[in-house]
Amino acid sequence: MAKYETMLVTSSALDEEATATLVGKFKALIEKNGTIDSVDEWGKRRLAYPINDETDGVYTIINFTSGPDFPAELDRVYKITDGVLRSMIVAKPEAEEAK
Repeated sequence: MAKYETMLVTSSALDEEATATLVGKFKALIEKNGTIDSVDEWGKRRLAYPINDETDGVYTIINFTSGPDFPAELDRVYKITDGVLRSMIVAKPEAEEAK
């Protein structure tokens, strides 16, 4: 099992309930395939540049532990889900895990 961090930027056009449902969907998927270590909701922030004519996005960061095959599946689901503007999954280095 390895540790990962994912950042998810969802559309600010969605209301709070729709955003919570969307993030909840991803949390459930992660819990099904691993364990969630922490969730950090940054809320609505201005984007550095417009994405799909949107200037704001809702940021969520999830730290999780899973097998090495799961991040590719999570990325695939991010890409086919409406409301997701950008996503990123990063493997945390082994040295960081010891802290």
